[in-house]
Amino acid sequence: MGFNGHLEIKSTDIMLKERGLEPGGRVQQFIDQTTIRYMGPYTPKLNGVLEESITVGTVIGSGELIQDTRYARYLYYGEIYGPNIPIYENGQFIGFRSPKGKKKLPTGRPLKYNTSKNPLAGKMWFERMKADHKDDILRGAKKTAGAK
Repeated sequence: MGFNGHLEIKSTDIMLKERGLEPGGRVQQFIDQTTIRYMGPYTPKLNGVLEESITVGTVIGSGELIQDTRYARYLYYGEIYGPNIPIYENGQFIGFRSPKGKKKLPTGRPLKYNTSKNPLAGKMWFERMKADHKDDILRGAKKTAGAK
């Protein structure tokens, strides 16, 4: 008495695609879109340019989120660079300027963030969002891939 069987298995690429797990697939798109949505309240917002730059600079599904503004890195790490010379107008302090041609260096002083529009705004907003919402994102990604 014997057994003769034949087993057909789909290729790895086909199985991954059926679950939306191929590069740029629906699972990565879900992760990118959800991450951007969750990051919003953590991102510093004055006029919305930084927050909106992520939708312009990012290709959804690439797995790489890009906030492309001149000041994104500065705000992300949250440290004041100098030298900074105070500017006064009519005896009132209005801001700072840096000397032209002089390299700016970290001062060790933290930036102060305006939280009137986004109360959770502050430095390293992606890392802080991830600490709060990583499990939510992973749960949604599993569901998108068809996990039970």
